[in-house]
Amino acid sequence: MSNNAKHLFDKWRGRLGWLLASRCLLCAAPAGRRSLCSECLEDLPWLDAAACSVCAHPLPEPGLCGRCIAEPPHFDHVIAACRYAFPLDGLIQSYKYGGRLAAGPALAALLAPRIGTRPDLILPIPLTAQRLRERGFNQALELARIIGNDLNAPVDANLCIKTRDTAPQTRLPWKARRKNIRGAFVVLGSLDGCHVAVVDDVLTTGATLNELARNLKRAGAASVTGYVVARTTGR
Repeated sequence: MSNNAKHLFDKWRGRLGWLLASRCLLCAAPAGRRSLCSECLEDLPWLDAAACSVCAHPLPEPGLCGRCIAEPPHFDHVIAACRYAFPLDGLIQSYKYGGRLAAGPALAALLAPRIGTRPDLILPIPLTAQRLRERGFNQALELARIIGNDLNAPVDANLCIKTRDTAPQTRLPWKARRKNIRGAFVVLGSLDGCHVAVVDDVLTTGATLNELARNLKRAGAASVTGYVVARTTGR
């Protein structure tokens, strides 16, 4: 492809992306640059303030959930935008497994307004090389890049690696999830005194985030916050 042809291709690809984003990803109504129309945004299963102050699990009133009291996690806090429920669950699945990359900025935009303190470093939940080849991209990394740009915070996709494939966490009970993910992450550098934010699309039991946070604190992190678009409501 010549330089002129490449320039035209890039120019029109950008315009096409804007046109696609001008339609709501959920109902196809006009949405401007937001990717979600006002009606769909209002109808999302937003997570309200009545949630665990550590893991963001929904509660009748703000406080600590029984699990965080009985077994305090290695992470310090979770910031979540919504409950993992219709219609957001379908949008996340189409982004994660269907290659609907246009949903990435829309999902990150749901979370960004809830983030207060700027972290020292943002990390995505890593994938193994095999899982990355199968999926074609790391959905957590794409979200992390968008959030990092919004917060003007550095994003490092290489500091932490996942050393082995694990069985899908969604198929396992809580105790089995902890065992399944144990020892699966390695941190390759020092994080002395850092506030680290870990990005993922969905948090279920928190076992994956907890194991990664354990390793990050062993590497010197002072605090670990989870940034997730959605939080499941079941245990």
